[in-house]
Amino acid sequence: MTDTAPFYETKTLSQMTKAEWESLCDGCGKCCIVLLQDPPEDGGRIWRTDVGCRLLDLKAVRCSDYANRHTRVPGCVKLTPENVGTLSWMPQTCAYRLIHEGRPLYDWHPLKTGDPDSTRKAGAGVHGTLVGEDEVDDEDLDDHIIE
Repeated sequence: MTDTAPFYETKTLSQMTKAEWESLCDGCGKCCIVLLQDPPEDGGRIWRTDVGCRLLDLKAVRCSDYANRHTRVPGCVKLTPENVGTLSWMPQTCAYRLIHEGRPLYDWHPLKTGDPDSTRKAGAGVHGTLVGEDEVDDEDLDDHIIE
């Protein structure tokens, strides 16, 4: 009997089923942090903060209203096979980005380990490192820049 390669090694993002697509998320939460961007005339640099989106459940590191996130948070970006390659702010460890770039998933990814908690165990997510967006005044967001 021959081993069959997993879908994420044989399919492109656009070939994946909805379930396969959703399973790529490793639960790191890095794409759910508040980002700040300099104005274009100042270079448009994007800055990461230690502030989680108001819908991010900080304990579970999952969206608390995933189905309605785009309506409730207008700036929430819907990932698609077409836009993944254009989102420079996506984490370097993101499975969507890795597959788009033709690179393998990290060994700690839940699809490789079979453990849904492997991202946290590997220290590859934002678990325990964020404050909630509702706890920070907009004028204080600059104080939360982490890179």
